[in-house]
Amino acid sequence: MKPVLLVDDSATMLLSMSSIITRAGMPCETASSAEAAIAKVNQGVTPSIVITDYHMPGMHGVELIEKLRRIAATRFVPMLVLTTDSDQGKRSAAKTAGATGWLVKPVDQAQLLQVLKQLVPAA
Repeated sequence: MKPVLLVDDSATMLLSMSSIITRAGMPCETASSAEAAIAKVNQGVTPSIVITDYHMPGMHGVELIEKLRRIAATRFVPMLVLTTDSDQGKRSAAKTAGATGWLVKPVDQAQLLQVLKQLVPAA
């Protein structure tokens, strides 16, 4: 099974969400920046889904999605934006960039697992 690629500059968020994902039986790769996520993909990590924070230093989540959509291995991979922000303009920008959906922090464990099961049938 391909891993979930979780991208967030918050170590606490990476730890809590990766724990939920791995306890559900899914492999999980983490990256603390968009640049690190791109490096992992370029090194051969092919995720089943990407969940990225919106607000990160350097490249933000929507820019990450735009770049991942240009890489053959991740062109058609579902991608979710994870943020505390519910601004409609940012949601539209994320959708235009190729985001599959939007999750608002804090994410409920049951909601996260339900979304993963919908978007990653093997989950």
